[in-house]
Amino acid sequence: MNIDSLQIKISLVENIPLDISTVFIINSLENLHSYSISPDEVAYIKHKASLGTFSISLNLVFPFRYVIYIEKPETKPNLIEHIRGLANKISDETKHQELDKICIVNTTGEAGMSQHVAESIFLSMYQFLVHKSDKSKQNKLNEIILVSHDITKAQAQWLHELVRSVYIVRNLVNQPYSHLNTEIFADAILSLCSLENVSIENFDKTKIESLRMGGLLSVNKGSNNPPVFSVVEYKPLSHLNVKPIVLVGKGVVYDTGGLGLKPTTNSMDYMKCDMAGAAVVVGLLRAIATLKLPIYVVGIMPITDNLIGPEAYAPGDVITISDGTTVEVMHTDAEGRLILADALHYAKKYSPELVIDFATLTGAAMRAIGKHGTVGFRTCTDEQFAALCKAGNNVYERIVEFPLWDEYKDEIKSDIADIKNLGGENAGATTAAKFLQHFTDYPWVHFDIAGPAYVFSHDSYRGKFATGVGVRMVMEFLKINYNLN
Repeated sequence: MNIDSLQIKISLVENIPLDISTVFIINSLENLHSYSISPDEVAYIKHKASLGTFSISLNLVFPFRYVIYIEKPETKPNLIEHIRGLANKISDETKHQELDKICIVNTTGEAGMSQHVAESIFLSMYQFLVHKSDKSKQNKLNEIILVSHDITKAQAQWLHELVRSVYIVRNLVNQPYSHLNTEIFADAILSLCSLENVSIENFDKTKIESLRMGGLLSVNKGSNNPPVFSVVEYKPLSHLNVKPIVLVGKGVVYDTGGLGLKPTTNSMDYMKCDMAGAAVVVGLLRAIATLKLPIYVVGIMPITDNLIGPEAYAPGDVITISDGTTVEVMHTDAEGRLILADALHYAKKYSPELVIDFATLTGAAMRAIGKHGTVGFRTCTDEQFAALCKAGNNVYERIVEFPLWDEYKDEIKSDIADIKNLGGENAGATTAAKFLQHFTDYPWVHFDIAGPAYVFSHDSYRGKFATGVGVRMVMEFLKINYNLN
């Protein structure tokens, strides 16, 4: 499998090429003649806009021309997302017309508009055709051309690597368990993250046993495939943070629910996506290292499957996490928090500036807000979380904060062990987060991405199935938090 599958490149030009199909971004109908848009075409744009259509195809012969009309932008509370949505409609046209190149021209006077359009078209072009015999329907677009007055070379590289990492995450999450078990995933991490200033350790089962990672070992007991505990450290010679940002990702490559077997329909049948958290960490580390950002970052990924077998852990078992905490297993389908417990404890060795974990952890989070945002819990500072929320709003990967009140701690108390891995019938996402909090002693954010990580109907430029949610938000956060250009 070609995990790194992005084939589209960005080119910068000083002048608009006349022989390339072009997308014009406009916010006024004045002076369009300077872009060779005729009075009849202006009249057509006005007519379509009066009907509420702001993504407009001007002609039906090559080279094709399209218009994204931003009418009264002050009335759009989510203007940039509105533009991304319009660009997604343009991408549908370019697919139909089988274009291999497209130029984007920003006429609005507002810097950066072409980047938002390019980002949406990039992401809209994603396809997962690895297991298709017929590749004839593969999208043809291989180059996006931007006029240099609206974007620098560094910004173009950032955009390209950002989208490439989203593609990588989508590819990993979409890949079926038959082609991505624990060992294949570990090899993929080595392949993708072996970059300058990066060190990688994939702990084998013997090393995991020596570290007494009872959560990871217990979940893995029903499997024929060994667990892996992957630690990826990116530490450039010069970095802005003394203490690292630590990224933790749940890496359950397939989840049957264990002895607490899931129903097959609309549940177990898509559980290849239960490693989406770890995939996000891989994508982020690859982007950060490739762009050579001056930030010290560590990625931690506990990787296993959760299967049924003669040795599988069972409800009622008591297991011991690597920090010595004993846990009564109330349900074997609450496995993600058990493997994350070992990972969050391991993160303490770095005395981190901030730990962010990503996990497709609970159906409760998905039922609470659906696919339209990420449920977040935190013990980090208000400033850190405000920067994350701002980043999430900027890229439209919005965060909804849920509480971590002390009362929820009572719900995971156990009669026979220190804590149990399941709370009551309500507030399931919160009691899961409260369980994770037990293993932290540093500024921490937990993102439950069960809703937005894998969607079952086409969702604009996010596509269908794996979305890659989390990559764009954290990259934007790093840009904001460390004043990166």
